[in-house]
Amino acid sequence: MEAAIASGIGVLVFAGVYLVLRARSFDVILGLTLLSYATNLLIFSSGRLTVGKPPVLQPGVDATLANHTDPLPQALVLTAIVISFAMTAVSIVLAMRSRADNDSDHVDAGDVRDDREGGQ
Repeated sequence: MEAAIASGIGVLVFAGVYLVLRARSFDVILGLTLLSYATNLLIFSSGRLTVGKPPVLQPGVDATLANHTDPLPQALVLTAIVISFAMTAVSIVLAMRSRADNDSDHVDAGDVRDDREGGQ
């Protein structure tokens, strides 16, 4: 199971970095989203992959990690999901504004337009 999670995280990081290095705004936003998914999986897997154990303490059961799941990675992932959603929303707004101002979807659209105007 650990190899599958590690492979999935690696594929998400590879695809995310590839898309972030592209020249289009949509590709960059999609790459950042994939990187945030990979980060969430990495944080979640750091809390040991256990099935069927409660994340809260119960009376009569020893308070050890053998009887419970660590709730901290779950809380961190929930926080990271909210932060990545807000980051994606801000990135989309910036990309839309850049598209409206520069008439291009390129990340460096201002430089491309200046070269066209200077060459005429």
